[in-house]
Amino acid sequence: MRSKTTIAAALGLALTLSAAKSDPFAGRVAGPPAQCVDTGTAMSGPVIADKDTIIINAGPRLWRAKVRGQCAGIQPFNTLMIERWGSQVCRNDRFRVLQQGLSIPSQWCFFDGFVPYDRVKK
Repeated sequence: MRSKTTIAAALGLALTLSAAKSDPFAGRVAGPPAQCVDTGTAMSGPVIADKDTIIINAGPRLWRAKVRGQCAGIQPFNTLMIERWGSQVCRNDRFRVLQQGLSIPSQWCFFDGFVPYDRVKK
């Protein structure tokens, strides 16, 4: 089975997150950590929040994906190139970062788990 590389450059969500002065997880409650995120649902992103965090918007739920170790070039507005092996993105799956204006991606980086954030029910 060949891997499928997905390029995710959700500039719209990135601009929304950078324009918001508050935490994107404000008004949401964290759920139990998960090993994988199902990407078969309506999904936008992923978006680089900072050097350690990637945000995946899966409908009403936001996922905080942690990055394992150091990852060169991981900063907001750069593009993630995720290598997928099915309909899920899982812990230890690898990705590369493509910096704006460059055509050579970074070395392989790895996801280190996911935490779901759901809106607080009123």
